[in-house]
Amino acid sequence: MKLTAFTDYALRVLIYLAAQPGQRATIAQIATAFDVSEHHLVKVVHFLGKQGWLSNVRGKGGGLELGEQPQDIVVGRVVRATEGSAQVAECFGETGGDCRIAPECRLRGVLAEAVAAFHAVLDRYTLSDLVRNRQELARVLFFDRRTAGAVA
Repeated sequence: MKLTAFTDYALRVLIYLAAQPGQRATIAQIATAFDVSEHHLVKVVHFLGKQGWLSNVRGKGGGLELGEQPQDIVVGRVVRATEGSAQVAECFGETGGDCRIAPECRLRGVLAEAVAAFHAVLDRYTLSDLVRNRQELARVLFFDRRTAGAVA
């Protein structure tokens, strides 16, 4: 199952913020760290805020911060919320698609079982689990790219 860019970015934003507890970040900082479009992150951040996973603090010293503790943000819930219902094949759609064997096919059940297993694994992990390697993440994410470019 391939996750959408929206889900990928949502998980990246959450990881970025959880990797530096107590610090706020801007969309620009996160976009720079991952070399992704700020425009796309605005939509993601808005969605994560509506779900309660992010808070936006306005004013001087403001920025984005986690709206919940990392140990309370379940990866499976984030993926379900950002992906919507999993449609791994045409027959998963509302109309069932145009497949000739749909009434007799067992593939749909097998694929549904696989998707359930995929989600079950994600449900075993929280954001806290994804940032247990904070020091390693910090070396990759939290440096001034302008300085790094000047040194090279």
